Amino acid sequence: MASNPFLSRPTLSNTSISFSSSTSTSLPAHFLRNPSSANYSRRRILSVRSKIREIFMPALSSTMTEGKIVSWIKSEGDRLSKGESVVVVESDKADMDVETFYDGILAAIVVPEGESAPVGAPIGLLAETESEIDEARAKATSKSAPSSPKAVTPTPPPPTSTPAPAISQPPPPPAKPASDGPRKIVATPFAKKLAKQHKVNIESVVGTGPFGRVTPADVETAAGITPSKGIGTNAGSNIVSQPTPPRPAPSVAAPPPVPGSTVVPFTTMQAAVSKNMVDSLAVPTFRVGYPVTTDALDALYEKVKPKGVTMTALLAKAAAMALVQHPVVNATCKDGKSFAHNSSINIAVAVAIDGGLITPVLQDADKLDLYLLSEKWKELLKKARAKQLQPNEYNSGTFTLSNLGMFGVDRFDAILPPGQGAIMAVGASKPTVVADADGFFSVKSKMLVNVTADHRIIYGADLAAFLRTFAKIVENPESLTL
Repeated sequence: MASNPFLSRPTLSNTSISFSSSTSTSLPAHFLRNPSSANYSRRRILSVRSKIREIFMPALSSTMTEGKIVSWIKSEGDRLSKGESVVVVESDKADMDVETFYDGILAAIVVPEGESAPVGAPIGLLAETESEIDEARAKATSKSAPSSPKAVTPTPPPPTSTPAPAISQPPPPPAKPASDGPRKIVATPFAKKLAKQHKVNIESVVGTGPFGRVTPADVETAAGITPSKGIGTNAGSNIVSQPTPPRPAPSVAAPPPVPGSTVVPFTTMQAAVSKNMVDSLAVPTFRVGYPVTTDALDALYEKVKPKGVTMTALLAKAAAMALVQHPVVNATCKDGKSFAHNSSINIAVAVAIDGGLITPVLQDADKLDLYLLSEKWKELLKKARAKQLQPNEYNSGTFTLSNLGMFGVDRFDAILPPGQGAIMAVGASKPTVVADADGFFSVKSKMLVNVTADHRIIYGADLAAFLRTFAKIVENPESLTL
């Protein structure tokens, strides 16, 4: 049976059906007398063990650490067939149906809808037969029980005829003296010194320290002296048994919430975006801006727009063609010690969706013609908005394009995604007065392109050359339709 990351290996339960009683009565007498024969007979006893499989929270992407149960497609008690969808899980980027690779019965749901679990944690139990359902539900109850230990209230020591000194923590009960024979006295060195000084028979003193150890306070009590404040009941051993708790690090007090504000926790996708943005701060980046004339590109767009081509597809195709000539801008550095030249040019395009941000990837964008690229982009955009992208459709990018120009933004800087070499921020095309070589003025449409790059693998000259090539392609866009 093929292994898979969703369902674990079969878990053998403690319940077994044994045929030993029916087979042992018919054994010959010499089998019972001969130990080796008896061992042989025990090895021949058959047992049938039940199979209860754990359904794990799957890792739906390389960055996913926990998932949220959107909905259970199947209910407890439903019989499942191999390949059926069981549960919908929200990862850090998409909602995905998770299938079962085994036949069986969904015996118990460990993680209900709306709750989250770390990757690899059991979210449900699958039983082979109906007789195992009760056992599986008992296991589910034990797994869903809180694992945090309960606070134990210490029991005060039993009252004794000798008043115990005041201490900060209830001491453990004194060791029970042996009923017969001499008793070995365990006392701290200082307690022995005090006993000799006050002429107290230390063997008659009942110790209140750990394991019945006689402490200085015990000696002073036996001598009728009020215990000194500086002498603890566990002097000498107190350092080991009761360490002073470390002082907590000073924390900066959070500012009080604004009156009338509402605190909204991050969604799974927002939490993933937040983590990626923090990780980006560890990368040394630099930014280069370049103005690009777009009159010819705007004219081409008007021609191909009726055929379903979008401006995003035009810009992605132009960037891919420029990356072919400047492969270092398509390289990636993930460990800080080496970098990889990527043979595929996969353009990731930033898309804002409800509750987050995602980057569908146009794979091999340099090899697809403009019209096929546009169709592919429409499919990805539809799946992204429905949160149905597969992991390879959003985590395989080698270069990212962010186009806020469609919203009228004329310039902005983009944050480099972790694991990529560069990201391009495209502003809106604006009419601009320019002067030619002869000093004549004219109005042309220009857009400002800013690229943020990883300075460990891409240098200023590399990025300037790439942007110059990109500008030439955009200003002479006939090659985009070839």
